[in-house]
Amino acid sequence: MTRVIRSRWLTMGPRTEEFERSFGQYHAVEHAVAVSSGTAALHLAYAAVGVTSGAEVVMPSLTFVATANAAVMCGARPVFADIVDVQEPTVDPVQVDALITPRTRAIVAVHYAGYPCRLSELTDIARQRGVALIEDCAHTPGLLSGNRYLGTWGTVGCFSFFSNKNMTTGEGGMAVTDDVSVAERIRRLRSHGMTSGTWKRHHERPQDYDVLEPGWNYRTDEIHSALGLVQLRKLSEANRRRAEITQSYREHLGGLEHVSVPFGASSGTTSGHILPVFTEDGAKRQAIVAALSNAGVQTSHHYPPVHLFKHYREQFGYRQGMLPKTELFATCQITLPLYTSMQDGDVEYVTGAVRDAVQSINRQRRRVG
Repeated sequence: MTRVIRSRWLTMGPRTEEFERSFGQYHAVEHAVAVSSGTAALHLAYAAVGVTSGAEVVMPSLTFVATANAAVMCGARPVFADIVDVQEPTVDPVQVDALITPRTRAIVAVHYAGYPCRLSELTDIARQRGVALIEDCAHTPGLLSGNRYLGTWGTVGCFSFFSNKNMTTGEGGMAVTDDVSVAERIRRLRSHGMTSGTWKRHHERPQDYDVLEPGWNYRTDEIHSALGLVQLRKLSEANRRRAEITQSYREHLGGLEHVSVPFGASSGTTSGHILPVFTEDGAKRQAIVAALSNAGVQTSHHYPPVHLFKHYREQFGYRQGMLPKTELFATCQITLPLYTSMQDGDVEYVTGAVRDAVQSINRQRRRVG
């Protein structure tokens, strides 16, 4: 960081190129393009694979709204598929296949909570149907699935370096691909569609530049890239520790009434980004959240279904009941604390508070009964 400041070159330059090379090498992918956010990576990926006005992009509704917003910003219609089930809350390939039309340009695989989607099935569908597969890897940097890193199964993988991510630069993102033409287009679109960037113009001094198509200012800078290089060196250990904490949660919550930890079948393959739990119904969810709050435990919600947000209901006609598994999961889901520096005693305190809440629910039920 100090070297960047002393260099007096703060916008995108050699440190960004180093960050891109290192991130690409880590994930065993040919091209990595650093951008200003994970949302920018998604927007650029959609545009680079031909998502334009009138196109459709099939995706889960159980995701952060950026996954859908970026498609809408391309003029496309997001088409929402349901999840497999509440214990495997990632997009259902059977539903995806059924939703593809001649207007479909891409499928989005969102690796929710740090667990891989059913990638073999999704890659087969994308190949057979002739559409792109975009991986939303905001929750899964540095995670192997089989012998390939997440983000390298599809046409483009999109990563976020927001402040709560497994590796962070505060704000920032990365798009990765093995397709040279897609990579070139993403690089061009991140900087106004220009044929050369500021660093190249300053140091190689070309006579002029051209604009091949309209683009955006989705560049990152040297300070964020310097942070990214440091964070990348810590990623393997961060992922290992998060997975360890996740397993501890599973052990402490195992056998507890009314509460389960999803992804039990694939618990060994995770980056442990967040710790979602599923409750039996919305009333129990509310009671547990309230009890945890009284115990000083912060909870969150990942995620309200995108198809039920006002814009998506009014603009695209989505409504309650269209995705029953997604809606059930969202109604009953709680995100418990999970962070790299979390100690074993912290997990015990949180899970103890959950157990106390469940016992309170049972006592109330016996009184009513």
